[in-house]
Amino acid sequence: MRFRRQVARDRGSMDPLQKNLTAHLKDQEEMMGNVLKRLVLIQSGTRNKAGVDRVCREIYDLFEPLSLDRRILPQETYGDLLVVSVPSNEDRRRILLAGHMDTIFPADTAFCGWREDESYFYGPGVIDMKGGLVVGIFALKALATLRLLENLPITWIFNSEEEVGSPISRPLFVTEAKRSAMAFVLEAGGMKGQIVTGRKGHLVLKLSARGRAGHAAQVVEGKKSAILDLAHVIIELEGLNGRFPGVSVNIGQTAGGIVPNSVPEEAWAAVDVRSPTTEGFAFFRSCLNDLLKWRQVEGMDLRADVVEHVPIMEATERNKALFNVIAGEASRLGIPVVEQFRAGASDANTIAEAGTPVVDGLGPVGKHDHSDREYLVRESLHTRSALLALSLLSAWRQYEAGSLF
Repeated sequence: MRFRRQVARDRGSMDPLQKNLTAHLKDQEEMMGNVLKRLVLIQSGTRNKAGVDRVCREIYDLFEPLSLDRRILPQETYGDLLVVSVPSNEDRRRILLAGHMDTIFPADTAFCGWREDESYFYGPGVIDMKGGLVVGIFALKALATLRLLENLPITWIFNSEEEVGSPISRPLFVTEAKRSAMAFVLEAGGMKGQIVTGRKGHLVLKLSARGRAGHAAQVVEGKKSAILDLAHVIIELEGLNGRFPGVSVNIGQTAGGIVPNSVPEEAWAAVDVRSPTTEGFAFFRSCLNDLLKWRQVEGMDLRADVVEHVPIMEATERNKALFNVIAGEASRLGIPVVEQFRAGASDANTIAEAGTPVVDGLGPVGKHDHSDREYLVRESLHTRSALLALSLLSAWRQYEAGSLF
């Protein structure tokens, strides 16, 4: 973690608007939990289009009482996308919100159902990121109740395939980001109240090796084994961990060969690379190129293809300015927040690449996402919703006054 600036607690400085908004959301706490339960009980793994579409329509209906523009964008392979916007007659910059409806859990996962106790909610996607969706939905509902939402030109993209890199929604994020003055992404906050101002970039490669097939009993000397060749490269790539600041390399999948008594003609491996800097990616690419040249021998073919590339979300001064707004509101609410540079990537990386100031981690507090131990701190649903609503108001007012950036 690069940034750890703790914000002091100070509940004594809330004005009447802040008190009314927080009281309203506190009253909505039970309803927020009920909505979250409904969403969590819908299995919406990325490849489960039917499940993601159900979540999409649930959210569409939740916005029915508000006078907002709602558009469902039908998709074939992945779940449908949903765009919700506050109408505006003026041609002005907007506020972009982002939240994904998919989870990593497939339709037949053993991790299903809902459980709760006095302190926590448990279930698939409860923190990544259906809790963030609930935080945002109720923040907008609270602003609408207090007649404040109509003055905020918000566009919210609910995408359906973030867990696989947002292949279909990425162009939409770029388009809307370029129209927006700022963006807020509702991924989970950490247990210390982390707000994300920067994220590592993410690169996924497929390494492919081709050798020469033969009977294992007959080919001993000069064997052209694709698996053996790839194994040498895998060991060297894993050895890059710790060689350059912040760069991590992981071989997450391998496959090859057809039967034990045949020299494997083909093999492949999936490589996950993360770096906080362009220099880190340059280091990795240089090492990879050297490895590919080293392993190119007669009768063998080895190549690397980019499967996915998520740009770095740099911790810019404008991102930090948004964090400072959030920190100010958090202080008045008595909520601790910490500035963080996060290792994982999200749609915030794409928004940042478009040049738009963005912060992430505005969702509720929780832990153990991507596992069957996933949980959400239930009190953080309404407190983080209040924080988001007040931060949207404050950031937009400062932006219009010319004092934010």
